Amino acid sequence: MHTSGSKRPAVTLFAILLLLVAAACGCQGGGGTAPSPDSSVTSSGQADVLAVKIDNVAPARPPTGLENADLVYVEQVEAGLSRILAVYSSDVPPVIGPVRSARETDLELLRQFDRPTLAYSGAQSALQPSIEAAPLDALPPSKAPDAYFRDPERPAPHNLYLRPEDIPHAASQVDAAEDIGLRFAPAPEGGTPVTERTVSYPSARFTFTWSPEQKTWLVAMDGKASRTASGERLTAADVILQDVTLGPSRFRDKWGNTSPFTQTVGSGSALALRDGKAYDVTWQRDSAASATEYITQDGRPMTFARGQVWIVLVPE
Repeated sequence: MHTSGSKRPAVTLFAILLLLVAAACGCQGGGGTAPSPDSSVTSSGQADVLAVKIDNVAPARPPTGLENADLVYVEQVEAGLSRILAVYSSDVPPVIGPVRSARETDLELLRQFDRPTLAYSGAQSALQPSIEAAPLDALPPSKAPDAYFRDPERPAPHNLYLRPEDIPHAASQVDAAEDIGLRFAPAPEGGTPVTERTVSYPSARFTFTWSPEQKTWLVAMDGKASRTASGERLTAADVILQDVTLGPSRFRDKWGNTSPFTQTVGSGSALALRDGKAYDVTWQRDSAASATEYITQDGRPMTFARGQVWIVLVPE
């Protein structure tokens, strides 16, 4: 039965009203709901990165939330000690720490990501202008006091922790390692079977031991098995031992020690550990704004096993 022409304007007006109501409610076709504006997944599919500077001396161990990081950078600092820069995106735990101060090396490493958030306890006053000028969102306790807390059961200054949900900062479901170009895929041909590799700084030591049963690399620091705050072993799916140049920066700590600066722009050799094998690779990063590439001896991109990637910056 055909509708008479006199009723068409009313039907059209009714349809327009329905569309206006649907738009006001944020509804989409099929009854779906529009994505929440608080979602941390960007429209471009890029990772929403939270980087946290983590203390790594003996009184600061075990760390909390380190096992959730997509990437774990290990760098040498004053007095030959080590610090960790943990990068989170796909999985952000409720608590991370202990949090310590930022270094100039961190600013160059983080240029690989699209305006990441950097959580840190503070920095030398001379370095602060460089942090403010860097393309990142600086987040010391002074800017987000409610997001940090002190654990009274641990000694200061190794007891400052971050609650990411109070920033707020949620998981993006995008792996930060993939976001900067690392490829998770079957292993390349070749490689040399290896059970263990150790990297030594003047006052710190890291050992990675392959576990055939668990099919992962077990992490040890200073000769002791590394554990999470819950008592589980710290492990890595992949380890990159990246040869770098270490030189003095323009900054000194409060005791007068010159802060080292690790050069991560340039090129050099590296050893990639995955699936119980070691692969000789080269690394290349053309500028601070570009990501680091790891290339096998046959000229192809190194591929990695799915999971947490540790990148240990090894002074030549």
